[in-house]
Amino acid sequence: MSQLGSLAADGDVRLHEKEREAIASFDADSPGTGAIRPQHRKLHDTSVTFEEYHHYANLTRVEEDESTTPETGFMNILFPPKSDGGVKKIEGGKDATAMNTSDPATRMTVTDDEWSNASRALRTATRGAIFYLITTDILGPFGLPYAFATMGWGPGIALYTVFAALAGYSGYLLWDTFLGLDSYQFPLRSFGDMGFRLYGPWMRHLFNFLQSVQLLLNVGLIVISNGEALSQAAKFKLCYIICCLIWALVGFFLGQIRTLQKFGWLANAAVWLNLLCMFVTMGGGAHTPPNYTAYTETAGYTIGNGSSVIPTQLANGTLVYPAVKTTGGIPDAGDFTATVSGAMQAVFAYGGAMVFPEFMAEMKRPKDFLTGMWAAQTFIYVCYMFYGLFMYGYQGQYSINPTYLGISKYSIQTTGNVFAMLSGVIAAGLYGNIGVKVIYSNIFVEFFRFPPLTTKTGKYIWVALIPVYWAIAFVLAAGIPSFSGLTTVVAAFCILQFTYTFPPMLATFFWVQKYALVEGEGFDPATGATVLQDRGFKRFARGFRSMGTKRIVMSSFNLFYFLGALSLAGLGAYSAIISLKAAYASSVTTAFTCRSPLDGA
Repeated sequence: MSQLGSLAADGDVRLHEKEREAIASFDADSPGTGAIRPQHRKLHDTSVTFEEYHHYANLTRVEEDESTTPETGFMNILFPPKSDGGVKKIEGGKDATAMNTSDPATRMTVTDDEWSNASRALRTATRGAIFYLITTDILGPFGLPYAFATMGWGPGIALYTVFAALAGYSGYLLWDTFLGLDSYQFPLRSFGDMGFRLYGPWMRHLFNFLQSVQLLLNVGLIVISNGEALSQAAKFKLCYIICCLIWALVGFFLGQIRTLQKFGWLANAAVWLNLLCMFVTMGGGAHTPPNYTAYTETAGYTIGNGSSVIPTQLANGTLVYPAVKTTGGIPDAGDFTATVSGAMQAVFAYGGAMVFPEFMAEMKRPKDFLTGMWAAQTFIYVCYMFYGLFMYGYQGQYSINPTYLGISKYSIQTTGNVFAMLSGVIAAGLYGNIGVKVIYSNIFVEFFRFPPLTTKTGKYIWVALIPVYWAIAFVLAAGIPSFSGLTTVVAAFCILQFTYTFPPMLATFFWVQKYALVEGEGFDPATGATVLQDRGFKRFARGFRSMGTKRIVMSSFNLFYFLGALSLAGLGAYSAIISLKAAYASSVTTAFTCRSPLDGA
């Protein structure tokens, strides 16, 4: 009977009705056995085997099939229905969400139903909410014209298309792995949890560190970009550091929203605000000249010696700027760092994969994540590509990151800035929301036994942590003198890893372990024992051979995919270091001054 759970190998595999009844009956009787119950385990218990995680994941997927209805239809994504309260709970027992389950003594008093109900209570998000959460990204579209300006038409289009296709594939890999590891008994909350269950504690710590850095810098980036937009809208009469500080203070209040489902309607608004901003800046870019006075922030300034944007001063003191130009290929084949930096801006558009596990963890039905994610990636590719090419065609080497800062006519410039600032602060709120959850769960809960955020005390702690988080994000981002240099750092060291490097590494090892299981092996809930016939290379080889032709081909591709992503990350890191070194040397821009980096040369 212990093998019935492993029959549901994939999320979309259906068990026969009699087998489902047998699993449910056996699991209901198991509390009386000598096995250690999931709620009695310590947090991130290394003694829990892959087979135990997979056993409970199969039970959870079966329950989801029986208790929830799949979301279908394209309109259901664009106009998501209001949440009906999430997964149906099992009646009876205490409300474990109000208990300090971080305390081992408290967990010992929690029953199986109370424990799984605590997990069910957090699963409220719909597929439509996920679509808008993924497309909420503010920095992706407005960095693309800058990317095309450093790569040219041909390389830019080719690379962005490849990045889009691989991002969709990576999303599938994360989805498939999540379904095989997550359960009500052992809920998978983050990217770090996924690494822990497949590779161990060291991978969890690496994932958590990189994810925390990316989320923190993302919030800081938006605070800085919104500060630049506000200073421009105020015609540089308001001190630049105050402009940035204002948005950090706004984040103190917006960050008090705790659940992703409640963020759904804000994310919905942010997407449409993003589109409005794109339309406004395209209109401004097509009918007004670039913002020449901010030429030190343009893509052209980073290419070669910057001669394509540096003005010439006439005898009467008038500044004459070079004409706008575009290129079919790389603008300066000898300028390696500028081109790679541009590619990293394109990578930034697909940075959402880092929080895909967090999104699925709060979904009522995680199986529906795949179609919502693919719809979001398609939207991002089509809309962002069109916008990037359009703006590059009109502004050429004068493209600024973010692009809406490069419009010269004040009225259009201000309109675009307003839309961008509103959508930007919503995106920052989303990043901050997940960032605080990652830090709180992996530091405060694990090491100091702080109560979960669902408790009354946890909610008070959340209120106090949000201002601290936003303040740190602002200071870190403000201390780096180049906005595009900072985005390159984040893309190379963090985004590229979570979107392109880690997913194939996780999925392949998950498939190997799953398909290595043979008759007589697996987790036995009656005894709590995991039975394996062999270990090591022999088991690894069997798992690889047993996964079928489709998975073998995908796993082989994943190896080259992983190595290629690592190589690109190395190039991006090198480019980021070189560009930041130059920025620090010149001290062209810095947030710790009253003068805006957009206010003249």
